[in-house]
Amino acid sequence: MPLIPEEPQIHEQAQGPRATPASGRTAPTPRPVPGPRPAAPPRPGRPGPARPAPPAQRVSRDTAATKPGPSGPAAPAAAPAAPPAPQIQLIPASPEGALDAAEEAVDLLLDSGRTPGDVLVITTGEPHPWAAHELSFGDAAYWAQHDAGDDVFYADAAVADRAASRAVVVVALSGGPEAAAVTALSVAHSRAGALLIVCGDPQRINSVLGAGV
Repeated sequence: MPLIPEEPQIHEQAQGPRATPASGRTAPTPRPVPGPRPAAPPRPGRPGPARPAPPAQRVSRDTAATKPGPSGPAAPAAAPAAPPAPQIQLIPASPEGALDAAEEAVDLLLDSGRTPGDVLVITTGEPHPWAAHELSFGDAAYWAQHDAGDDVFYADAAVADRAASRAVVVVALSGGPEAAAVTALSVAHSRAGALLIVCGDPQRINSVLGAGV
């Protein structure tokens, strides 16, 4: 048999890179070069990285100058207005008839709808018969009637300053010294809430009231 010359063998380590792919085989697609990995989203329940605080807003000098500063001390509250002065009604009467005129005034007040506890009667000269009767039971019983506040109360000018204010005060100038009239009118004016009725000599009443009562 004729001898076939042997082909020279090429070792693997001597083989270089292939410039072109072998027929029937495609070259592998080159993989993209991986870049830097994005930061992983924070896990639920765990805070993510702290975000830097926004820069402070800058204010122009003009804006800062017009910005209202802290207010000063509050203005003191206005003092409460004084209660209005009571209306004054004069009933001409002589010293002997002043008590009767005062009783008629009280009856008219009660008929017009005033309750007995709204009325205080101050007398000069002799005490009112009702006051004299109540004082016969003692001073404590007399002032207990006043504190009850459910009936007309009669007081002498000398003790009238102990009486509390009432809506209507009736004064009977039924005698006594001038000082008693001044005291009665002064106390009555300070105790009357709405109406002050004075029964007596108009000239005497006007002179006392004109003295600044």
